Amino acid sequence: MRVTVRVKPGSKSPRVGGRYGDALVIAVRERAVDGKATRAAVAALADALGCTRRDVRLVAGETSRTKIMDVPESAAAALAGLFARDEAN
Repeated sequence: MRVTVRVKPGSKSPRVGGRYGDALVIAVRERAVDGKATRAAVAALADALGCTRRDVRLVAGETSRTKIMDVPESAAAALAGLFARDEAN
């Protein structure tokens, strides 16, 4: 299943949850240098969904804040819960 995410690099408090338009928000501490923020976002999403990092695959947006990722179909319920989280968390 594909999911659009919006990465916020350099955040004080890392989190996964909330919406930015139709995208899931992933805030990471790593800066957007040499792909560090992207790798951290993949890891954070995998951890939040309870799957392995190799189960989450970047499809598009390697150098953009808006990315498209493939996640396992079995993570649909967890993903819905992340989208439902309040933006203030």
